Parts: sequence; C-alpha cells; structure tokens
Amino acid sequence: MKVLFAWATIAAGLWVADRLLDGFKVKGGLGDFLVVAAIFGVLNLLLGWLIFGLIGIASLGLGFLFAFLTRLVVAAVLLKLADALTSRLETRSFGVAFFAAFIMALTSALADLIQR
Repeated sequence: MKVLFAWATIAAGLWVADRLLDGFKVKGGLGDFLVVAAIFGVLNLLLGWLIFGLIGIASLGLGFLFAFLTRLVVAAVLLKLADALTSRLETRSFGVAFFAAFIMALTSALADLIQR
C-alpha cells in the first residue's frame, strides 16, 4: 500500500510541476504521469542512494550535512535521466528539473501530512 501511495504522490508532484513550471512537461494524460512516476521511482530506488552517496563523499561530507539540498540535486538528476529515457517527459534544463524536484518534495510533504 505504501508503494502505491508513493507512486501516486510522485505522479501528483509531477502534475503540479507540469502546471507551474514553464519548461517542464509531461506529455499526455494520467497514464503518462503514472508511467513517468514509475520510471522516476525505479531510478530513485536503483540509483538515488548511489548518487546521494557520491555527492556526499565528493563534497567532503558537506552533501551529507546539507542532505535536503543534496536530495533535491539527486531528484533533479533523476528527472533529467528519466527525461532521457522516455519521450513522455520533457525538461528544458537542469534548473527547471531542480525546481520540479522542489515542487515534488513539497507535494510529498503535504501528502504525508494529509495521510497522518
């Protein structure tokens, strides 16, 4: 059940980012949001921890100290990677992907508050 909630939360965050950001577009309808959310979720599961650890080590520990910002950078990298893997997602730049990751994090935090 938690996986479905996380999947729906990622899709909702993508939808909000799609509506708010110029240069971030998920092409299609609900099914496409769910597919992109699934791709992002799998990438996060497989590569997110590795990228987070590499950034933390490469920054001599500062990445771990500022974990929230590091997680946003990781999410932006994964959004750009998802953009490269599917034609359903289009991000204009890394900056747009970073702001989309921020919006997705806010959406996730709001969903967690509502769930409790």
